[in-house]
Amino acid sequence: MRTMMAAPVTGAAFPMATRSGQRIAEAIREACLSYPDTREDHPWGESAFKVKGKTFVFMGQGEAGVSFSVKLDGSRDLALALAGSEPTHYGLGRKGWVTVRPTARTSLDVVRFLIDESFRAIAPRRVVQQLGDPPPLP
Repeated sequence: MRTMMAAPVTGAAFPMATRSGQRIAEAIREACLSYPDTREDHPWGESAFKVKGKTFVFMGQGEAGVSFSVKLDGSRDLALALAGSEPTHYGLGRKGWVTVRPTARTSLDVVRFLIDESFRAIAPRRVVQQLGDPPPLP
């Protein structure tokens, strides 16, 4: 049996292929990997950023653009107020996870703020203690 591999998705028909989408994805990746004891895995064709084996950000790239999911307690309402955001599916929304779909107009400071809150919610206490104070709300 012959296996066919899908070609990489590029072109204007797919927003992720835009420079803006690539910049947003790289900013998310850079922010996530700036924390101590983190790594990036690729389950289900998405990026999962983990601290000590526990995921604090899921990031997907596809036809609808870039999206990322974060665990939020204090900033859940802020995240849900962003255009295109919603409680994360698969029952994670009930546990405080929110999926955000940033655009070129979304402040990267807000994106970083949400990632920071998620990291602090998931990371072990001794890892969080290595950090300074959380960033102020943008």
